[in-house]
Amino acid sequence: MKRECAFLLSLLLASGSLSFAQKAKVYTTTEQTVWKKTAVRVNSSSAKEADIIVSDCKEQLIDGFGGAFSEIGWDALSSLSDKQRNGILEDLFGEKGLKLNWGRIPLGANDFARDWYSFNETPGDFEMRNFSIERDTKTMIPYVKAALECNPDLILWASPWSPPVWMKATKHYATSAGDHNDFTKENEVEGDHFIQKPEYLSAYALYLAKAMEAYKDCGINISMLQFQNEPYTINQWPNCRWLPKSMANFIGNYLGPTFEERELDVDLWFGTFNCNKMEDLNCVMQDPAASRYLHGIGLQWEGKDIVAEAHKEYPSMKLMMTENECGNGSIDWAAAEHTFDLMMAYLGGGVNSYMYFNLVLGNEGYSSWGWRQNSLIQVDEKTQEVIYTPEYYLMKHVSHFVQPGAHFLKIQRGKDVLAFQNPDGKIVLVYVNKETQEKTLKMLCGKGEVSITVAPKSFNTIIL
Repeated sequence: MKRECAFLLSLLLASGSLSFAQKAKVYTTTEQTVWKKTAVRVNSSSAKEADIIVSDCKEQLIDGFGGAFSEIGWDALSSLSDKQRNGILEDLFGEKGLKLNWGRIPLGANDFARDWYSFNETPGDFEMRNFSIERDTKTMIPYVKAALECNPDLILWASPWSPPVWMKATKHYATSAGDHNDFTKENEVEGDHFIQKPEYLSAYALYLAKAMEAYKDCGINISMLQFQNEPYTINQWPNCRWLPKSMANFIGNYLGPTFEERELDVDLWFGTFNCNKMEDLNCVMQDPAASRYLHGIGLQWEGKDIVAEAHKEYPSMKLMMTENECGNGSIDWAAAEHTFDLMMAYLGGGVNSYMYFNLVLGNEGYSSWGWRQNSLIQVDEKTQEVIYTPEYYLMKHVSHFVQPGAHFLKIQRGKDVLAFQNPDGKIVLVYVNKETQEKTLKMLCGKGEVSITVAPKSFNTIIL
């Protein structure tokens, strides 16, 4: 990627000379106090010794931040009054909240659906005559439309967790047995879980195309599809294993041509890729038939190990972190610090967009398959108590301020800090103090210097 270099504090330029009369805005969140606003003076400095030095070279463009919709999340929101529900949606998607501009839609059941379902469970229906998204009209579509009320510019993308079970060699939605399903040894198969026969591959491409069309008929435009969530996961909730060559064949010879023939304005991405083997990624991305249809790569979980390598190997491809690691329902400060480490890894590795997973959960965060997970907001459906978790505020310290079209900025010196330059020229620094003592830091950006004392165990956003 060609890097464009410029002074980071160009907003301070006036008639060709720097002015340091302004103050930087600082927002701080601790476990005791959230979103405290202060200001510090920006000083002129030529000193090269500082705790944090921000490079003056721009890296990848940032397309934004988002999260995933789910049935259980909508159930939790539906347990609240209209005023509470609308307030939460504004806090996620509105101008005063996280300002999320991406939303992920599961096609059929994910692990936070109420139970297993797909859009067509009629065996042998290769022509999709019994295809229907009727269930989604009661759950997912109202959820998405409520989010669009808060942010009409929300970009929507979709991914299925599992195809209809009759399309699978396992004859089951899951990939392994567990205490929340009836998967048995008779369902186990080696290799691909999807039946690799032309009539099944053609039918599944049609199934996914009809899902895009059905949502559009309901007034929801899905801009991008990643055709399989986590093809490497083996567990008891909905999923489906695909081998790399099979994924390349499906994208290049079935999915891409079907979307092209039906003139769907939906970008195809390879994902969501939960694997750290570059050879597997290359098997798909370098396949001549598949590559002509692919616009980007979605990475999650083990994908964090190869994000920088993928960015280097495919510099023209958009990259997305598709699913923030979802924890075990602790919704505590440590979980938020872990999420910040993930942001450092993925954004530092070159992703253009970053997705949290569960926006809202009830039932103490439990999925229908027994995995308790974290969320940005947790709802007690009996008492109507609403908890904004530390991860909510961490996301707000980034997504509220970093505008689509911002550039990521590399850190020349220092750690636990992210830096961005917005299209309006403003610099956004996000620093997390993981220590139990306050720290005084000198931050150097171009010729501007800020000295700041940060509270122990705190998230801090500095706006220059």
